[in-house]
Amino acid sequence: MHIGPYALANRLFVAPMAGVTDRPFRRLCKSLGAGYAVSEMVTSRRDLWATLKTSRRANHDGEVAPIAVQIAGTDADMMAEAAAYNIANGAQIIDINMGCPAKKVCNKWAGSALMQDEPLALAIVEAVVAACAPHNVPVTLKMRTGWSQANKNAVSLARQFEQAGIQMLTVHGRTREQGYTGHAEYDTIAAVKAAVRVPVVANGDMTTPEKVRDVLAATGADAVMIGRAAQGRPWIFREVAHFLDTGTHLAPPLVAEVQRLLLDHLQDHYSLYGEYSGVRTARKHIGWYVKTLPGGEAFRARMNLLEDPQQQWAAVDDFFTEMASRMDRMPAAISSPEQEHPHLESAA
Repeated sequence: MHIGPYALANRLFVAPMAGVTDRPFRRLCKSLGAGYAVSEMVTSRRDLWATLKTSRRANHDGEVAPIAVQIAGTDADMMAEAAAYNIANGAQIIDINMGCPAKKVCNKWAGSALMQDEPLALAIVEAVVAACAPHNVPVTLKMRTGWSQANKNAVSLARQFEQAGIQMLTVHGRTREQGYTGHAEYDTIAAVKAAVRVPVVANGDMTTPEKVRDVLAATGADAVMIGRAAQGRPWIFREVAHFLDTGTHLAPPLVAEVQRLLLDHLQDHYSLYGEYSGVRTARKHIGWYVKTLPGGEAFRARMNLLEDPQQQWAAVDDFFTEMASRMDRMPAAISSPEQEHPHLESAA
């Protein structure tokens, strides 16, 4: 699979998630089998580009190519300028955010809210594509099935976006109205795939290898984006890849391997955020790793009181060392039958 001139390693992608898919997390997921990862969204507001938050989001040091940056905003000219800014800072692919259900960028609705204003959405796409064309930088776009259950316009927009030069479309199988509640549906993604020639990526509730297999079969999508299921379980990408290739499951990872992965992840995390912010923003990642482990909740409560990165790192090291003395491998991922099979029949 290609995006413009870039050949991707496989069709398992890391979904952009605010506060999660920073450079250390993207690097980790790519090392564990993800073929592609998109950055957290970077605002189109020029006055915020120099802030520490935005500069961290635009940091791609040591990242495996292609480097994809997602931009968010509501003004076509500002979005074009943001695209050029990020290209100058190393972006090789620009992704337009029309999928986030959050609101208020430049005192207007942004992200998936743009889907209710089709002329504005198209104007933004045209402006960003025009800004990227001289640099031979492909533009992709992530959207939802529509604004609400009564207004699913993903197919109509997909056709317009393809004509305007978008080179890949990702569709999250929920409306903006749903947020992250309920179940993703995949009929709309299948309809988008049938309506355009560019690659289409399915997103939403990709929780198990079986689910990924079934969604690919049902939609005809070229790839999938895995988001929340990778939190605390970044090895899900190699598990899914193995299952798609062989039809069999990989054994859960060794506790010692997860210990090494997490400790390395923490060091990379501290190096990006510094000691004060690093120890605090790392808590959610550690919490996700230990959530389902024996003694995990009690450890998480104690760990959240630590304010020194060396102490935090050592506490994690001790927790996994003790766990490795009792079991060789991580517990198998727990998922309900409902999670394992897409609600294909209820998508109408």
